Amino acid sequence: MRLDQCIRKTWIVTAYGLAMTATLTLVACATPSSTTAQATLRDASTLGLSTDAGAAAAVPEAWWRQFGDAQLDRLVDSALSSNPSLKVAQARLARAQAGADMTDAASSPQLGVGVDAMRQQFTATGLYPPPLAGGIYETGTAQFSGSWELDFFGKNRAALEAALGVARAARADADAARTLLASNVARAYFQLIRLNEQVRVAQRLQAQRTHTLELVRQRVDAGLDTSLELRQSEGGLPDARLQIEMLQEQLALGRNALAALIGQTSSSLVLDIPVSDTIKPIATAANVPSDLLGRRADIAAARWRVEAAARDVDVSRAQFYPNINLVAFAGFSSIGLDRLLDAGSQQWGVGPALRLPLFDGGRLRANLRGKVAEFDGAIESYNAAVLDAVHDVADQLASGQAISRQQQSQRLAQASAQSAYDIAVQRYDAGLGNLLQVLGAETAVLNQRRQSVDLAARALDNQVALMRALGGGYQGESPAVTVQK
Repeated sequence: MRLDQCIRKTWIVTAYGLAMTATLTLVACATPSSTTAQATLRDASTLGLSTDAGAAAAVPEAWWRQFGDAQLDRLVDSALSSNPSLKVAQARLARAQAGADMTDAASSPQLGVGVDAMRQQFTATGLYPPPLAGGIYETGTAQFSGSWELDFFGKNRAALEAALGVARAARADADAARTLLASNVARAYFQLIRLNEQVRVAQRLQAQRTHTLELVRQRVDAGLDTSLELRQSEGGLPDARLQIEMLQEQLALGRNALAALIGQTSSSLVLDIPVSDTIKPIATAANVPSDLLGRRADIAAARWRVEAAARDVDVSRAQFYPNINLVAFAGFSSIGLDRLLDAGSQQWGVGPALRLPLFDGGRLRANLRGKVAEFDGAIESYNAAVLDAVHDVADQLASGQAISRQQQSQRLAQASAQSAYDIAVQRYDAGLGNLLQVLGAETAVLNQRRQSVDLAARALDNQVALMRALGGGYQGESPAVTVQK
């Protein structure tokens, strides 16, 4: 038989064997698993959200500026630029983006260069013939090598989409942290305003009780009152001082909290605390908007995690199919470094490489089941975030409406108390009443003033909470509807 015929037959047998092997392996890997996801995504239609497009205007990105307080604007801007917790979220985003870049790079052609030089003794009982056998020689290799994984079954593409989903979720988490930080600064600032005004009311109450005690002492000296009235008046003064001390403590703690949010110490925090009347109220929504699910960064982050988990399932399914690479090398290799760059030392090679696991003890199927379970978990986490968001907005809307009604009733009560105080002053000026009656009427006015301060602070706090619940001006993107796995 001629040599060329022998070679041709050998190639035919080899090709047939490779074809049969490929067929059997493809059949073996064609049925990875029947595992499917069990969870389903919740959407606006399943939550009973309003379909009125004008139910609530979008929250501006810098919503805190609507309060019209330049000092608050400065505090929020300072916090957003220096708060360590926000920087941690930004670092997580940078790490996730780097991971996506690494995944993307893995699907591109890879090229490297290697240079090796070695002095070695060759075995005398191996493949090397004399004079190499048993001798000591230098060997060297200098070559380029490259590879390119052909993504026929979409594994690398799905892995990249999963990494991008993780990065986008990290970006949404950073936006959510930004919104939360801004709302915490605003709430702490308004809390300081409330405490400062309460201190003023308490100081006025202390002065009034001091005056009342002096009058009672005068009446006791004149025989008009007894020691019972004196002891009652004396007990009211320490109580007023106690209230002032408690408010001063809360005021100091509030300053410390605000300073920590903006990355400063309380001693370096310079504040000119205004009165609540100078803060402009923000117009709020009437009901939960239908596009709420696209406004909140935490919901967007949860949705991107669902998308990333779905792509991880695709990666796990693709691992059942062949991994096909193109590999190549070209360079020089020689025994004896002085001949490394000779023409006869040239070597090169190029060809495909196929890898496919046939028997892995169920590892791939177990991995797929785990990824599908993670996909289910991501969906349920998203659903929980959606329900929490709807609950949050509904609570803030209900509280806002209740506070508005309470303020109306309180204003009526304060007007009545003020009217009674004015009458008591008029009677005292006309000689028809005594100063104790005036002071008693003023106590009712101060009590109403205290309630007014609390309700005004609650109204501002509720508006901040509603801005946060409505997304805090989140402008990021949300993924398209994910196909169930």
